[in-house]
Amino acid sequence: MEMVLALLVSGIVVLLVLAGLFVFGLRRRLIQRSGGTFDCSLRWNVPEDDPEPAGKGWVYGVARYNGDRIEWFRVFSYAPRPRRVLDRDAIEVVRRRVPQGEEELALLSDAVVLVCRHRETLLELAMSEDALTGFLAWLEAAPPGQRVNVA
Repeated sequence: MEMVLALLVSGIVVLLVLAGLFVFGLRRRLIQRSGGTFDCSLRWNVPEDDPEPAGKGWVYGVARYNGDRIEWFRVFSYAPRPRRVLDRDAIEVVRRRVPQGEEELALLSDAVVLVCRHRETLLELAMSEDALTGFLAWLEAAPPGQRVNVA
């Protein structure tokens, strides 16, 4: 009897893990369904006087173009809504840089860090060179009359 109970509990645990993985995959597919997505790590509310980043505060995610907005989703989340929304007319690119120190371990291997300001918040986006090219092109393609600063 104890053996049957242990097998039943083990089976339920395995099914729950598989269901969780399935939901992660399904959520990612739903995010990507509308197209225009790219892998993008985010570091929100970066201190102004952060001369040497320590690799802390980065969160891995997926960004999606949606009209004049970028919707950013955490990868390891079940939330159907984006965690952050960045409006194109409120994004100011301050500079770009290469990952430094421990950041090289925290970010994807080919990542470039883009330091931006969104309204009053300083943030950093880390993405591949290809994604960076697309992101900057999207910023520059703003409708006439919108202020765009891509540094």
